[in-house]
Amino acid sequence: MIDVFPIRTQPNTASRLAEQDFDHLEFGKVFSDHMFVVDYRDGEWQDAQILPYGDLTVSPANSALHYGQAIFEGMKAYHQADGSVALFRPLDNWDRLNKSAERMCMPPIPEELFMQGLRELIRLDAGWVPTFAGSSLYIRPFMFATDGFIGVRPSEEYRFVIFTCPVGLYYNKPLRVRFEQKYVRSAEGGAGFAKNAGNYGAAMYPTKLAQQEGYNQLIWTDASEHQYVEESGTMNAIFVIEGRVITPALSTSILDGVTRRSVLALARDMGLTVEERKVSSREIIAALQNGTLEEAFGAGTAATIAPISVIGYEGHDYELPAVGPNAFSKRVGAALDAIRTGEAADPHGWMVGV
Repeated sequence: MIDVFPIRTQPNTASRLAEQDFDHLEFGKVFSDHMFVVDYRDGEWQDAQILPYGDLTVSPANSALHYGQAIFEGMKAYHQADGSVALFRPLDNWDRLNKSAERMCMPPIPEELFMQGLRELIRLDAGWVPTFAGSSLYIRPFMFATDGFIGVRPSEEYRFVIFTCPVGLYYNKPLRVRFEQKYVRSAEGGAGFAKNAGNYGAAMYPTKLAQQEGYNQLIWTDASEHQYVEESGTMNAIFVIEGRVITPALSTSILDGVTRRSVLALARDMGLTVEERKVSSREIIAALQNGTLEEAFGAGTAATIAPISVIGYEGHDYELPAVGPNAFSKRVGAALDAIRTGEAADPHGWMVGV
C-alpha cells in the first residue's frame, strides 16, 4: 500500500508569474510562486505544506548554521512536446538525497512524501515551466537541521523544503578550466559523494582564485597525489580519447551525478566504449599533446553538457580541438534534450509525468 501524506496548500494570492521576462532569465535568481515544506519532529515527518515562496525563520542557535548539517539536490522538470510537464529521473535524486542524509546523520525522506510533495508543487506552478529551447524548471530540494542548540551532536529536528526556478542555460560558451593541484575538495572516506553544503563552501576559495586567473572552473584532483581527476566544480568530468568515453570511477570523494549516469548510458546505447576508471591529469595532457584527446566536457544537472575549450596544467594552457557537429558531446546533448522534452522515445524510463 502506498502511503498518502496529507499536504495542506496555501495558494499564493499574488502570483508573480505575469511579471517575469522569460526571454531574459538569469540562472537561479527567479523563483516560482510556491514551495513545499515539511518538518521532522518527534521521530517522524509531519505538517507537510505547500506555501507561498518566502523567507524561513530560524533560531540564531540553529545547529545547521553552526555545525553544517545541510544537504541538497538539483533536478529539473521539462515542458513536453504534448504540452504536459515531466520530471527527469526524480527517483535517482531522491535516492541520492537519502544517501547524503545518511552520511550527515539526518533522517531519510520517504519516497512517497518526496514524490507527492514534488508532484503537487510542480502541478501548482506548472505555468512557471519555460518552453523555449534549452530551458527547464530547476528544482532544489534541501534539508537542514532546525534544533536551536549549541552542542556538537546531530540535530533532533529537521526541515525539508523544495522550491523551483525557471532557467535557461547555465553556461553559454565553452569553458576554460585548470587542474587544481594544491587545494582539496574532498578525500577518500570523506563526504565528497554527498551533496552537503560544506563541500561547496570549501570549494569557493580555490575556485575564486582560478576565476581571477581567467578560468571558469577547476578540475579537482585527488587529495593524496593531486594527479587523478575527480570532478569539475558543479559537474562530473568526461573525456573522449580515440573514440572512447572516459570518466573517473565513482568513489567516496566523487559525486554520483545523475547526468553522468545518463550520458554513459546513452554512450553505450550508441555503441561506444565507456571506461569508468582512474584518469590522471598527465594522461589527459599527454592525449592533448599527441592529438588523441577529441573532446572534454562537464556533465551536471545545472550545466547539462558543458564543453571545455581550454585546460590549464602547471602554468600552461592547452587548447582543445574545435568540437564539430558530430562530436559525442553534441550528439549526447541532443539525445538528452529530445528525451527530456518528449520529442524522442524514452527507452530507459527516465521521464516521470506530474
